[in-house]
Amino acid sequence: MPSVKRQTQEDYDIAEPRASAMIESLRAFGYNIQTAIADLIDNSISAEAKNVWLTFFWDGSDSYMSIRDDGRGMTEEELVNAMRPGSQSPLEQRNPNDLGRFGLGLKTASFSQCRRLTVASRHKGCEVAIRRWDLDYVNQTDQWRLLRSAAKGSDGRLTGLKEMAKGTIVLWECMDRMVGDARTDDRRAQEHFLDTVEKIENHLAMVFHRFLEKRSPLKIWLNDSCVEPWNPFLADEKATQMLPEEKFCVGGENLIVQPYVLPHHSKIDSNKYARAAGIKGWNAHQGFYVYRNERLLVAGDWLGLEFKKEEHCKLARIQVDLPNSMDSDWNIDVKKSGARPPASLKADLRRIAGLTRKKATEIYRHRGKAIARQVSASYSYLWEQKVKHGKTFYRLNRKHPLVEAVLSEGENLTLKLKALLRLVEETVPVPLITLNSTEHPYSQTQPFEGVHAEELIGIISEVLDTLLKNGWTIEESKGCLSGMEPFQKHEDLIVVALERYQNQEDR
Repeated sequence: MPSVKRQTQEDYDIAEPRASAMIESLRAFGYNIQTAIADLIDNSISAEAKNVWLTFFWDGSDSYMSIRDDGRGMTEEELVNAMRPGSQSPLEQRNPNDLGRFGLGLKTASFSQCRRLTVASRHKGCEVAIRRWDLDYVNQTDQWRLLRSAAKGSDGRLTGLKEMAKGTIVLWECMDRMVGDARTDDRRAQEHFLDTVEKIENHLAMVFHRFLEKRSPLKIWLNDSCVEPWNPFLADEKATQMLPEEKFCVGGENLIVQPYVLPHHSKIDSNKYARAAGIKGWNAHQGFYVYRNERLLVAGDWLGLEFKKEEHCKLARIQVDLPNSMDSDWNIDVKKSGARPPASLKADLRRIAGLTRKKATEIYRHRGKAIARQVSASYSYLWEQKVKHGKTFYRLNRKHPLVEAVLSEGENLTLKLKALLRLVEETVPVPLITLNSTEHPYSQTQPFEGVHAEELIGIISEVLDTLLKNGWTIEESKGCLSGMEPFQKHEDLIVVALERYQNQEDR
């Protein structure tokens, strides 16, 4: 790191931000109350909490919200640092399980919803420490004065910590964005308050569903009711199709993409189908679901990959798992409610999205009919992507039925064939393919594009013959071909090949 030139006081000015102006600006990060509360629960998870208790209390303009957890808590020094805006640089190396990034979440999330933020925390073996930001007081003094006590009359809202050996309470008061100056007897304002609480519950069920589903789960209590997880993939349903998982390496770190095609409504219980629609409905929840350290960041979005949300693709949902070291690559924002993939991944993600949308469309249009009876996902693709020492390479899938059958033909043939396959694998022109896909994403030909149907039927027939000779039944072979790239796009020709084989057998 280059040394900083020694400066004298005449060479610079200290340009500290005005406290009154800056603290109001921190309210404008674009949070809604659901994303704000999720940001606070991130802190509880990072503190290894087992339980999080949310309390929403209606009292007109004096309504309040508190979040209490049984995490490790903070010492007084740690609390003061946590209350400091920008308490951590996004450039600092973090714990791989850390859900934060900017050191702003507690403050910006809270300021976006209330004008008075009080935090009380107890570290094991320590007394309870309290600090408070009062935006109106900061405006009056125009100084960053972090108060050392709760507001008058607010002590009773922090009593839940007294009986705990460790933990933290975050208290929001003067909630101008949610209740404004509403009177306690304002029935309409109260209904809006209760509706908002329900939306928060649904949002937390979705964002933290993996934590709520663990063997030793996190428990989130909202006004004494336990939040039930909402899993977007219906992975336990028999009719849900898991397409092959793919792994990618970016900057030495791995991310995993797992596409799902959810069942047609005729294949599952109506209550399950209604719940699977999610907060915004089936159409809105199609697309990619981006997770960082098991925490959901994006819930149904095509990530700017030039796809539209369409009725016939509503069963397509694609899970993406990435570590927190990829925050910058994926443009994770302060709110942790948005992400955009790096340019190097867009072509692959677009390809995966296209295949998943196609499969979802087939299920939608065939009213749930099983399109491909896949014997095993490993038989679906001829190529496998692998990562070794942080570098990506490609190998032919040795368990692909055609490759497996050809390699068992004979020893001399096999040795030559293995040598040929390795030569093909080692000379895949990855840089050229990547460059062309990036610069001209829609100019690549599709498998067997422009090939006469008879030629393709002949190739399908050869594969069918190989499968049958290796002990597969007609039904198994049909299912395998229907799920095998690229034959899954030509099911009509698979039917022709099967009919010709059966006609030949009948003679």
